[in-house]
Amino acid sequence: MAHTKLTQADFDAMREKYDSDPKNKVLQRSVMKNGINNTAKDNRVVAKLNHTYSVEIDTGKVSNQKRSGRCWLFSLLNVLKHDFAKRYDVKDFELSQSYLFFWDKVERANIFYDRIIDTADKPFDDRELRCYLAAPGADGGEWGMAVALVQKYGVMPTSAFPESNVTEDTSDLKEVLNRKLRRDAMVLRDMIHAGNSDAEIAEKRKEMLKEVYKIAGFACGVPRETFTFEYRDDKQNYHVDADITPKQFFDKYFEIDLDDYVVLGNYPNRKMEQLFRNKAGQNVVGGRQVEFLNMSMDVLKDAAIAQLKDGETVWFANTVTEQSDRQNGLLDDDLYRRAELFDIDMNMDKAQRLDYYDNIPNHAMTLTGVDIVDDKPTKWKVENSWGEKVGEKGYFVMADNWMDNNVFEVIVNKKYLTDSQRQLLAQTPVDLDPWAAV
Repeated sequence: MAHTKLTQADFDAMREKYDSDPKNKVLQRSVMKNGINNTAKDNRVVAKLNHTYSVEIDTGKVSNQKRSGRCWLFSLLNVLKHDFAKRYDVKDFELSQSYLFFWDKVERANIFYDRIIDTADKPFDDRELRCYLAAPGADGGEWGMAVALVQKYGVMPTSAFPESNVTEDTSDLKEVLNRKLRRDAMVLRDMIHAGNSDAEIAEKRKEMLKEVYKIAGFACGVPRETFTFEYRDDKQNYHVDADITPKQFFDKYFEIDLDDYVVLGNYPNRKMEQLFRNKAGQNVVGGRQVEFLNMSMDVLKDAAIAQLKDGETVWFANTVTEQSDRQNGLLDDDLYRRAELFDIDMNMDKAQRLDYYDNIPNHAMTLTGVDIVDDKPTKWKVENSWGEKVGEKGYFVMADNWMDNNVFEVIVNKKYLTDSQRQLLAQTPVDLDPWAAV
């Protein structure tokens, strides 16, 4: 094992190197006063990121996930509400994120207990077990997880199941669920190791799940079995549909078949034209699998552009914290020239950054437009879920180079794939480790 002790001679050499370049004192003052990003920001990049697009879908007001990790739900519901708005002439219609969030808490606990029981024979320091225990109360997710919830529980309008203080700031709920689920894991493992019967363990598991239901009910409210759907369309015509279940509501008002949509991934550290499955990402037992077909970025872009041209928005997964100006809604891979500022080599390609956990998807947003120049995309219009006070009333502009390096998944209808690409979906998926960087 390496033991490299720093000495005074090392410090003297560092200081000598630092003092040898007079620019360092100037840059030190600038960075200390203005910060790293403000000093490194390239305003030439800002100038080219205007909000004009050759292909653009009118999608109305943005939603706001506030202090929660529910972007994956917001983005899917954005896609659905855009379809509803166009079909029924209701521009700013909103679907309830809290409703699906409630069921995600219950379903995610249920599958967590299964995983704890299945890994009860593994030692406490087992890597798989540690992954399950890392954040059992987390509220982040993926496309397949959102689809599984919609297909099982349907959807509700926000008017029938509004946000709560907790859904708008999930930090306290995550703390409660993390502690509760980890303790439940301890109890279940202890019971199994003590030789309790399967019936006793199953009964204890049911009691635990009832407690999770109660926590979710306090936090979100308990969903009603039926509701009355009332609205006025943009022409002020009144509509009412009484005593409808959330599943009936989805089946009646939405013609989108979610089984027609596939996840195209771009993870260049993994085999291309291969179907992958992330079993650890599944949240509903028996529900939609979390899978992606790994393809080149050109395939992702071509399919996304085709879907946008047909008037349908596109869910996508990305690393929104990379080279981004949140307040102004700018995403460009050359926005902050940090390597230039510090005169260091920071170059890593997309595959290397994935391998070294430097760039892992952490957000989902919605593509609503693209600017195509000389048959090539130059920038994309992005609907975020951070409210109207950031970007252009909540919309971001994403440079095409940012998409290359920081977008990892897009969701498209299978009809936008070629015949040979669709055939790849029939292959047996390769299962990813629970700790895989996806």
